[in-house]
Amino acid sequence: MKRIDLVYQFLGTIAPEIRKEFRNRKLKREAIIPTSQPENGFIDPVMLVTSEKAVHDLLQQIPVHGGDDNLTEFSESLRTVAKALTRAAEGKASAQAEAVDWKRKYKLERARNLQLEQKEKFSRCHNGDLYRERAESIGNGYAANGKLERCCGKHGICSHEVLSDGQADSPVQNKTMKKASFKLSWCCNGDQSDRHNHDIVSFEKGNIITASRSSKQISLKWESPPQTVLILTKPNSVSVQVLCARMVRWLKEQKNLKIYVEPRVKRELLVESCFFKFVETWKDDHEISNLHSKVDLVVTLGGDGTVLWAASMFKGPVPPIVPFSLGSLGFMTPFLEHYREDLDSVLKGPISITLRHRLQCQVIRDSAKNENEAEEPILALNEVTIDRGISSYLTNLECYCDNSFVTRVQGDGMILSTTSGSTAYSLAAGGSMVHPQVPGILFTPICPHSLSFRPLILPEHVTIRVQVPLNSRSPGWASFDGKDRRQLAAGDALVFSMAPWPVPTACLVDSTSDFLKSIHDGLHWNLRRTQSFDGPHDL
Repeated sequence: MKRIDLVYQFLGTIAPEIRKEFRNRKLKREAIIPTSQPENGFIDPVMLVTSEKAVHDLLQQIPVHGGDDNLTEFSESLRTVAKALTRAAEGKASAQAEAVDWKRKYKLERARNLQLEQKEKFSRCHNGDLYRERAESIGNGYAANGKLERCCGKHGICSHEVLSDGQADSPVQNKTMKKASFKLSWCCNGDQSDRHNHDIVSFEKGNIITASRSSKQISLKWESPPQTVLILTKPNSVSVQVLCARMVRWLKEQKNLKIYVEPRVKRELLVESCFFKFVETWKDDHEISNLHSKVDLVVTLGGDGTVLWAASMFKGPVPPIVPFSLGSLGFMTPFLEHYREDLDSVLKGPISITLRHRLQCQVIRDSAKNENEAEEPILALNEVTIDRGISSYLTNLECYCDNSFVTRVQGDGMILSTTSGSTAYSLAAGGSMVHPQVPGILFTPICPHSLSFRPLILPEHVTIRVQVPLNSRSPGWASFDGKDRRQLAAGDALVFSMAPWPVPTACLVDSTSDFLKSIHDGLHWNLRRTQSFDGPHDL
């Protein structure tokens, strides 16, 4: 009883001091911390920490005598209460912070879902591409002002312009399958181009899928029936003259077409009969330059050389050419002597054609002071050859591709060929055979003085420059489709690029079938006897 009495006596003695201390600390706390109810119904952890601190400070002021075990036990109990208050304050503060974070995430997710729902409704109302809208919203497709940024589509295709299967993906799938946004653009030497208008490029969920325009068979359909035909023939051939006269008569009597021929052919027809007075021709080069505006169709009677001659007559756009095989080589002449059925089918249409690209070449002299002194450009359907001519020295040529150095040619020369000319001189010099609709420029050396100098195929959009260095021992000689030979002195250069006007030639079947048939029939490609089945066998 004495111990209990002593405790109560001690508490009664210090009670006024405890009440006074708590009153002072409460006034200080109310001056610093608002007394309003905390948000979300949580007890303010600062208040709990302050209460615990008050208890701890109070314990420091309680006089504890070493021999009084009850007071010592009482003070330890108060310290335990203080520690419990501290842990409770920390736990409540952590739970409150976590709840605030989850609340923020919930608001963001809800706003995002509402935004996606609005876009889905908008896309359904306007028959838009649902996947594109989601790709834009997920791929940070919003500007700083909150408005949707759309690709103008003038110089390329953006990755959000995708092919969709029409099925909406869930928000979880959109979140996990998000891919970076990108844009494709077409340019040449830094200039924007409209090449994408002719190429087919699509996107499947961010993956690029392309179908080259030249990989598809091209079909020509007449919007109005042809009215004028130009007939070009191989000279000095009696069989060609006879066939030409029959064809002209049939086209006039059966098809009632207007017919143009060369002056030489008209003289030959008039010698045979005065019936051919209706045939028209030209008098000078000025009329030849305007033929493309008068002629709807060109018919060639001869071999590949006649097709090359027909292409050289048109410096700009070229009418469709129907080539008949009446020569020694027929890589570009799939039609045979059955002209009535073939021409009747061509005039009715539609027909398959092969677009054969041409090289546009320009000689730039070292003595030229400005661009006005440059020579007129030359078009070549097969190839351009630069050789050493009659000189006994090796040809020394420096080659550049889009201003990037390619190599130095030391040998008999080099060939720059189109894919249509891959079966001509380039093939004889070791180059590969290439389908005529593959867009490219063949870079083939002629007898190079290097074992590692192999043929090269460059893309069609590049610009190639071949220059004779100033320290060259001899000049070079350039020829275009085997004619129009020109000398290249030291310092002169020859610039090549793909001409914008291809040569459309009609196909008998289609481009690929005609090409394979031509290399089988003309070159007997890979023709050998089949291995005998009754030979030796493995034991």
